[in-house]
Amino acid sequence: MNPPGEAEMFKLAVVSAGTSDPSATRLLADRTAERVAALAAGHGNMVTVSAIDLREISADISTALVSQLITPKLQQAIGTLGAADGIIAATPVYGAGPSGLFTSFLQALDNDLLIGKPVVLAATAGTARHALVADDQMRPLFAYQRTMTVPTSLFAAPEDWSDPALATRIDRAALELVLLMESGFARKIRDESWQSYQHEYGSAGGTETAIDLDTDLMRLATGGSAA
Repeated sequence: MNPPGEAEMFKLAVVSAGTSDPSATRLLADRTAERVAALAAGHGNMVTVSAIDLREISADISTALVSQLITPKLQQAIGTLGAADGIIAATPVYGAGPSGLFTSFLQALDNDLLIGKPVVLAATAGTARHALVADDQMRPLFAYQRTMTVPTSLFAAPEDWSDPALATRIDRAALELVLLMESGFARKIRDESWQSYQHEYGSAGGTETAIDLDTDLMRLATGGSAA
């Protein structure tokens, strides 16, 4: 922790599984990130925000699941999460649950990557009938990842965007995230006991990290183009 009175710098990763442009899911995540930055600034601290738009790396996620290869684009996203002090994870609801793109991304991660990290859970849907998805389905996913999900989850159906109650929930979740980031718990895990965890990527056991992806053949195999 920094000395009292000295500003701290926090890294916030915003994961959005929205597929449309513009995306209600991304909008909810961005509004929450803005409040996190504003509330942290009120405490004399600064937040830098990095966005992970899953639709842009959907092919890379599929490659990781079917061939156990971590492409450079996916590795960049993994690195962003690994360095984050806090995370906002947002998904649209499809078939009464988090999107397959969202859950596939989580399945491609190092099993220990997110240990101790504070997370805001957020979901959007076309009807309020799915309001419990964040707590009923997303929270167990992040419990498996051993994160610290904030008490307040976020959900927005079309009618919620004009309801002041949504802004109130966003403020509450953002404050909870800020307080958990300021506690420094995730940083202490990373600095003091990171090596005691297993660190395996998905079902590949970390073996894909020994493969050189920066070759013409590997770039073609993972959907890129040869130099």
